[in-house]
Parts: sequence; structure tokens; C-alpha cells
Amino acid sequence: MIESHIAESKVNAEALVKSHRPTTLAFVSTENGVVSYDFYDENTAGRMIETEQLPDLSEQTHLLFFGGISLISEPASDSYAQFLTDNAGDRVVMMDPNIRPAFIKNEPAYRARLASMLAKTHVVKTSDEDLEWLFPDTANAQDAIQELMDMGPNLVLFTEGSKGATACRKGKEPLFVPSEKVTVVDTVGAGDTFNAGFLAALHDQDITTANAVLNMEDDQLTKAIAFAAKCAAVSVSRAGAQPPWRHEVGNV
Repeated sequence: MIESHIAESKVNAEALVKSHRPTTLAFVSTENGVVSYDFYDENTAGRMIETEQLPDLSEQTHLLFFGGISLISEPASDSYAQFLTDNAGDRVVMMDPNIRPAFIKNEPAYRARLASMLAKTHVVKTSDEDLEWLFPDTANAQDAIQELMDMGPNLVLFTEGSKGATACRKGKEPLFVPSEKVTVVDTVGAGDTFNAGFLAALHDQDITTANAVLNMEDDQLTKAIAFAAKCAAVSVSRAGAQPPWRHEVGNV
């Protein structure tokens, strides 16, 4: 089923890892507009990935993304951390911790792993829930974002749902981009679509090295966030966590 969906979505599957193990299940519940998740992940294909199973990257791979529950449970979490260490180089590295507190069994190990990976990351997408978990003793989001940047990333994208997203960079004033207004049908996958849209926008603008990200102009960053928001708006306007096709959103 997954392979068929990937093929229909025209996703290049060459680097995917195949396994005989069962697939992770996620049960999504919505109450008063708030989405919550329950994951069943013991001994699943994704969780049990080892470092040697991960692909060798070609020179055509310019952008790396890490995030979500894949960074929580061993051995896959450690495999991805090692993969980042081995392959970062001058590639653009983006992370969305998308922290799920109920899923974390070993908090010290998880925090240490995130810290190690964040030190090698250029762009982080985060939310108020992430920041509250990462920095529970920090009074406000702006101070927490500064602490996050002190861990390594140069650019933090702070998303606030229907309000929009704020880009914070070291040594520069915050840059706010409002979200697109749509009728919301299903918010599942909105953050993932935002991330994908942002990376697609970097690619469209030929911002495909770590140095290029560090030296991005304000208008380039604004275009990237606006495109990401446009992609997310399409996704939440329909059921099923379906990101948009390129013809639905155009180019940056």
C-alpha cells in the first residue's frame, strides 16, 4: 500500500529502506479542534533501521531533513544521528523536532541526541509546544528561540498555525509572514507540508548549500516561507494529509 501510494505520488523511491517488519501505526484523535496522536511502534520497520541500511548519498543530494518520532526511539534515532554526522558536509540540514512527549521513554538520551543533531543543523522549524518542552524554565517564546539558536541553528522558523510563521536569525530582526486563510478541513500533516514547501522553495531559488542558507536575503527567505505557507494551506483545506502537487501552487 505504501509503495503504491509513493509511486502514485511520483516520489523517487531509490533510497527507501525495505523491511519485512510491520509498519508503524498512528491513531489520530481530534477534540475541540486539538489533534492528538497515539503511536504503535514496537519493533516496526521504521524504528529498527540500522546505520548500515541507510543509503549512500549522491552529489545530487543537497538538502537533508530530520524530524518527528524517528528521532525518539532507538536504534533508528541513533542511526539517523550518525547519518547526519556522516553526510552533512555543505548540505543544507533542516530539522523539525515535532516533539511527542508521551512517546519519549528515555528523556535524557533524547535530549542529548537532539542537542548533538541541532549543533549540525542550519534550519529548525518549531512551535510553542516544542519550545515549552525543550526549555521548560524559559519564560517566553522569543527567549526560547534564542536558546535554540545558541545550540547551533542559524535560522529558526516559529510557526503559529493560522497566524503565520516568524523567521528568527542570528544578528537580524525577526521576519514575520502571515499564513494563507482557508477553510480548514484536516490539520494532520500541515507541519510536514510546510517543511517540504520551504525546502522546495530553497531549491527553486538555488539555495542548496549551507553557506547559501546563512547568507539568504530577506526577500528570498520571505518567498520561501510564503511558499511553505501556501503549500500548508492547500493541505489543511482537504482531508487525508495530502500535500499539493506543483501545478496547484506554482513556482516560488
